[in-house]
Amino acid sequence: MLPRREFLRHSAAAGVTFFSKKFASPFFAPPASADSRIEIILDEPLGAISPNIYGHFAENLSGVIYDGIWVGENSKVPNINGIRKELVDHMRTINPPVVRFPGGCFADSYDWRDGIGPRDKRPRRTNFWASEESPSSPAPHKYDPNQFGTNEFAQFCKLIGSQPYLAANLRSLPAEAFYHWVEYCNSPAGSTTLADARAAAGYPDPFNVTFWGVGNESWGCGGNFTAQEYAVEFRRYTAWLPVYDRRPLSLIASGPNGDDATWTRGFLEELVRKGKSQVRSVYGFALHHYAWNLSRGRTQDWFEGKGDALNFDPVDWYELLREGQRMESMINNHWQALAEEDPDHSIKLVVDEWGPWYKPGSEATPGDLLEQMITLRDAVFSGMTLDIFNRHPEKVTMANCAQLINCLNSLYLAHENNFVVTPVGHVFAMYAAHQSGQAVRSVFNAPAIHYDRDGKSASFWALNGSASLRNKSLVVTVVNPSVSDARETQLVLHSAKIKSATATVLTHSDIHAHNTFAQKQTVVPQTKTIAAPQADLTYTFAPASVTKLMLELV
Repeated sequence: MLPRREFLRHSAAAGVTFFSKKFASPFFAPPASADSRIEIILDEPLGAISPNIYGHFAENLSGVIYDGIWVGENSKVPNINGIRKELVDHMRTINPPVVRFPGGCFADSYDWRDGIGPRDKRPRRTNFWASEESPSSPAPHKYDPNQFGTNEFAQFCKLIGSQPYLAANLRSLPAEAFYHWVEYCNSPAGSTTLADARAAAGYPDPFNVTFWGVGNESWGCGGNFTAQEYAVEFRRYTAWLPVYDRRPLSLIASGPNGDDATWTRGFLEELVRKGKSQVRSVYGFALHHYAWNLSRGRTQDWFEGKGDALNFDPVDWYELLREGQRMESMINNHWQALAEEDPDHSIKLVVDEWGPWYKPGSEATPGDLLEQMITLRDAVFSGMTLDIFNRHPEKVTMANCAQLINCLNSLYLAHENNFVVTPVGHVFAMYAAHQSGQAVRSVFNAPAIHYDRDGKSASFWALNGSASLRNKSLVVTVVNPSVSDARETQLVLHSAKIKSATATVLTHSDIHAHNTFAQKQTVVPQTKTIAAPQADLTYTFAPASVTKLMLELV
């Protein structure tokens, strides 16, 4: 191991050092200086990585929609029909596959009919989050002006090349309203009165929305149901929905809060009471997990347990990652619970809310509810989480980072004319190369990180990541969570040789580093060509880093 400061002092390209060595056999032990090893087993495919695990989430919550995405057609902020142009331009570069809207908890208080028709005729409604806003919050954050509705959201998705994912209101609207929303979005031009209403707004062609959430967090803000009660409602709301041009709908059921497998079992047991074939009505089962409790076991209080987005020590850094790492066991445990009633696994997991959640106070725009300043720690967290999804392609079919802009684990921050890409936004750009690749098995071996956790010894893994292959292009993403130590590592490819290689690295000498409106380039990725050998490669991963290795194979 190299101490962090020594590594950064002697390395180039924002904290990166490159080494290459050739070995007669991929099964030789690592060189004496390398204490870590990554094996990529190309002939053990895990499944295709769904592009949709790189999805996004935009809730009508404080500055996410109004000021983040929507600035209005008459705004001085450059826009495309009211949508922030700089956001569109940046999102096009990361190949965004799917965006979830309008919530979140907001969804189960939203009437989609308020957000269609002439914008000057649309009603103003009290936002679900209004009571959490401050007295000085802008009016659109408290009272939804409905300027950004179904039409505008569909246009936004079209502009960025993404599929829309709409979350239906199960708590406060009847099943008929859900049916009509599907009809409004998908019925062919001229076929129905709702298709005519869509055309009158300037959208004659159907939006062809495939992904529909049937409620949100129905165990809580989405209705406070039991699992069994929700299963009954799910059956009722989905018993018959219109389908056009034989395009099936992908219906996503409201899943558990974190690791609550009793919800998973209870929902399925009640669902199949009407027959085992009922499982085929569910495309995805939504799982939400926020890493929020950094109290190290001292409390389970939602407010007291949260940490600070900017002021944290190395123990807090590792604590957040420990909370995030729980995602992997949740995926495995819920997958096993689903198998009890769905042994063929027709139902996949949809992790449509994930990310860190800190206490308020770090907002780039004071008063933006739930907005957090995104640091290098969040980038490492996000790389770790995306790697987990990549390692389980047969289980996870979609995931949606919470949230896209001006909120929790945001890719972007914006206010008026200001706009910045966060470290998390850079991670998504780096990892886009995995989309639709064939995940292959990777084995990481490295000495564990040891640290003091409130007077007790604690440990955390030292390297982890994922790998995917498309033709002769191999993508390997690696997270080094150590706040202090670089990790010299032997990369072994089974049954392949390297033709050329590049490394893209996101790191910084300060673990609190972040990008602001005034300092936009503080944490940015650096790319450099590696002098690649034909056989094995020895590479040094920077401390507190996310790395993408792009390897072209012979």
